[in-house]
Formats: sequence, C-alpha cells, structure tokens
Amino acid sequence: ASARLAAAELLLGGTTCVQDFGTVRHAAALVAATRTIGLRAVFGKALMDRHDGPDALSEDPGEAVAEALALDREMTDGDLVRFALAPRFAASSSDRLLEAIARAARETGLGIHTHASETADENAATVARFGARPIGLFDRLGLLGPTLRLAHCVHVTPAEIARLAESDTRVLHCPSANLKLGSGIAPIPAMIAAGVPVSLGADGPPCNNNLCAFTEMRMAALIQKPLNGPAAMPALSVLQMATIDGARALGLADEIGSLAVGKRADLIVLDRGGPHCVPGDDPAATIVYSMGRGDVRHVLVGGRLVVRDRTLQTGSVPAIVSGAREAADLLAARAGVTIAPSPAGPPASSRPRP
Repeated sequence: ASARLAAAELLLGGTTCVQDFGTVRHAAALVAATRTIGLRAVFGKALMDRHDGPDALSEDPGEAVAEALALDREMTDGDLVRFALAPRFAASSSDRLLEAIARAARETGLGIHTHASETADENAATVARFGARPIGLFDRLGLLGPTLRLAHCVHVTPAEIARLAESDTRVLHCPSANLKLGSGIAPIPAMIAAGVPVSLGADGPPCNNNLCAFTEMRMAALIQKPLNGPAAMPALSVLQMATIDGARALGLADEIGSLAVGKRADLIVLDRGGPHCVPGDDPAATIVYSMGRGDVRHVLVGGRLVVRDRTLQTGSVPAIVSGAREAADLLAARAGVTIAPSPAGPPASSRPRP
C-alpha cells in the first residue's frame, strides 16, 4: 500500500525514476507494487546488522547480502526495475557487513546506495565504531567511486569534498529532509565547485512528508543564497541536478535524464498557463522557482503514458489512497495509537515524531 501510494504521488508530480532502499524485508512486494504503477526505480533491500532500532531489523550479514543479490537476479528487468546494494548507514553496520557488501559490489558491478555524514552524531558514531568518519571508511573499503551514491553529506570537510571529487563519488542532496530534521545545510556549492557530481533526493515521507521534485529544486536553490550570495545555485544547474545528473548518479545517463534520440522517452509535459508561470522568459527559472507538481499535465515513462491530463492511467488514485488509509489504520491499531486527530489535536502519546 505504501509503495503504490508513493509511486502514484511521484508520477502525478512528474518524477519518472527514483532510487529507494525500502526496508529490511518485503522488497519483492515493493517492487511489484511500483512496477504495476509504472514508475522506474533502482531498488535496494536495506542492509543493517548493528543499529539502535528493533532487533528484528538486524540480519546476518551473509544471509542479508545473499538475499539482496537474489532479488537482483530474480527481479531486475533491464527496464523499469534495477537494484543496488543498500547499507542504511555505516553506523548501522558491522565490519563484516560492509566487507560483504564491498565484495559483492566488486563481483557483480552493482552500485551502492547509503546515507553518509547526515549529522555530526552519525560522524561521531562511525568514528567510535570504525576509527574513521564515513567518507574515510568508504575510502578504506575501496568503495569510493562513480558507483557509490551517498545521500546527504551535510557534515563533510573540505578534504572529504576533495576526495569525493577525485573519486567521482555521487552525492544525493536532500535539502527538505535536512532542514526538517535539523541536520544542517550541505555545502553543495563547494562540492559542485570541486567537481563532485550532485543530484537531488527527498529521503522519503518519514523525513520529509512529500515526494516532490519541484519542492526539492526550489529548496536546493534558495537555501544556499543567504550563505553564498544570490548567484549561488543557478536555476539551470538545479534543473540539471533533478534530471540528467540524477540519471548519471544511477548509471542510467545513456538511457534517461535528457531528451535525446535513442533514450527511453521518460518525459513530462508542464502546463505553463497559470499566472504564476508568466512571463516565463527563462524556462529553467520558471520550472525551479515558479512551478509545482500541480503544473504537471502529462507523464510518460519509457514512452508509456502513465499520467494524462493530470490523471493517473495505471491505477485508481481513490483506491490507492483508501488502501493506504486502511493499512495505516491497521498499523496504528496494532501499535495502540490513533492517527486521526481530534479537533483539539492528538494526545501527546499518539503524536507522531517529526
């Protein structure tokens, strides 16, 4: 239900391809639901064996990596569905797990998607466990490079930025989530100036409450200007981060990310007729600063029309929403909380965390 809901939101908002590592289990169900809606994605089974959450989310490293590789063999279709190896954080992993992932990546060529240096506490925890900060640890494991995709990179040093650039490691900037969780503002202009390939992400609804590329584009452009001046993060550069740079991050630049003969025709059509889009003399600035998901009229994935006239063609949105509400109510009942607030607001015991 969650995967269908997210896929519908993404497609209706003009996002045609994502990378997502879901959770520890049920990756096959997530893939099946998303494929039905018609979203292109690089999936991953979340891998962790040392973390501060429920014990049930920790798995034996060998078994977990073997399952991840089996999912890739059985479900990758060379079209809508691809896979990556996905340790949640270095700090939620053991040496054994990270070494197994590094070995599997070398043997299979699969990319690796993880989070890195999102908070100062994460950096400190990684040093305490491994004697190195996340970037240094990945370097030591031989993982830095174009197939490593690091979400966040908020708390990185100039030396780490230089190493990311030298190794051509991909950084996935998630500005809204970084602000909502109070993580900080990633030094994206410094990364771009150094030559680090940067693209955009949302980090998922639990950290962000929406899956909207337009929100991330506008946020990525605006939050740097008080720190680096009004010319920082030009609109065209931000638009490229959301399109071709995202494709490059996933190793799919030859297939998607730009309008070119021979690519897979992942296209969106934007309606620029609204008053907020006029005069629109600079298309990139109009898209980044003025437009939103409500301006997405048509969406094609691989040439297939999945959204037409703002209507999802691959599923019933009311049914998807209803199914998600039912699933959420069931989980809330199991947890003994309510998710339907009263007019006065929910009791303190049932308020969701930020």
